[in-house]
Amino acid sequence: MNIAIINGPNLNFLGIRESDIYGTATLEQLNDFITQNAPPSTKLTFFQSNHEGALIDFLQECHYNDCEAIVINPGALTHYSYALRDAISATNLPCIEVHLSNIHAREDFRKKSVTAAVCIAQICGLNAMGYILAIQALKDLKPWGPAPTPPPL
Repeated sequence: MNIAIINGPNLNFLGIRESDIYGTATLEQLNDFITQNAPPSTKLTFFQSNHEGALIDFLQECHYNDCEAIVINPGALTHYSYALRDAISATNLPCIEVHLSNIHAREDFRKKSVTAAVCIAQICGLNAMGYILAIQALKDLKPWGPAPTPPPL
């Protein structure tokens, strides 16, 4: 199965920013952990950008290439980017939203996700293991058919 792992703004600063919340591992170390612990026969494509438009462009590329599913950590765009929400929905691919920290136990503005409604699940607060669980869930989902249709706005 070919899965895109997409990380949004500031995730390139893992290991530098707020280590008490996000840990000390870098994005490269996170990607290595995901690669080493992903289920066998999983092809992973990693992408990170601090730019909303670049994330949207990559999501649209996922629709046209051999991508079968998406794991996305939208970073702060989680809370306000309807453009990213629409791009996730438009791919017609099963997508799981992942957050390293528990966004529901943080500041009030972080508790709302506008992107979660177009994802089949949200995993938060499990640090790097959230990505592994998302990948495994997407692989297990495949035999059961396509992802449910997200609700309209």
